[in-house]
Amino acid sequence: MHVKNLLSLKNKVILITGGAGLYGSSMLEALAEADGKVITASRSLENAKTIVDEMKSRGLDVHAKYVDQADHASIIRLKDEIQAEFGGLDIFINNAVARPMRKYTDPLEAFAESMRVNATGMFDITREMADLIAKRGGGTIINIASMQGMFGADFKLYEGTEMDSPPDYHFHKGGMIALTKYLARKLAPQKIRVNCISPGGLFSNQPEPFLSRYKNKVPLGRMAGTDDIKGLIVFLASDASSYINGENILMDGGLHA
Repeated sequence: MHVKNLLSLKNKVILITGGAGLYGSSMLEALAEADGKVITASRSLENAKTIVDEMKSRGLDVHAKYVDQADHASIIRLKDEIQAEFGGLDIFINNAVARPMRKYTDPLEAFAESMRVNATGMFDITREMADLIAKRGGGTIINIASMQGMFGADFKLYEGTEMDSPPDYHFHKGGMIALTKYLARKLAPQKIRVNCISPGGLFSNQPEPFLSRYKNKVPLGRMAGTDDIKGLIVFLASDASSYINGENILMDGGLHA
């Protein structure tokens, strides 16, 4: 098969959660640019609609839906809507994450809320969307984790700023990487591949002391940009990666080389 066809997502129905965020909107755009029919779902429906309307004006086949990842009934409604409106699902990008904790010293209730959304809710929506993909005859799930699920934080980077690296995020992203490997074996008989991307730091106008320290540590000399994940997400979603299953790809500019 020609490599352009291997990388094409034509006739594929794709769901990405949290498609209105920095990485989320970039992945939404990339999947649609590869000719996929892409749905973004989140609690921030108005924000998603704004992004979708802009992309539609460029001829991209994108759609916005509401889902509360912590509400099983909301997930089932989304599942039913996708089946009714799009005839099923081929690809699920598991990207949404709640950030109730900001610091190590935050109340324990914030960690419990993170568990409710980022652990139980994440597994719930993944299992339900895997069921849709299986009914379609197979497809792909891509989990968006983080290098912080693989490595401890360098807290010296945050000195002199209000920034921190909260423990719940490390906990859940590490769990997502482990779940990827479990699901890769569990869902393979249903012809569903499951892989993971662990991005490094994304530039979002962080304070200068942090930026300088971070860039000095990265061999490529910069933080990640929103375009850096586009090729990788299309590769893992497409037939170009048809023999890759259960992998976690670290995308950190060589920070941990």
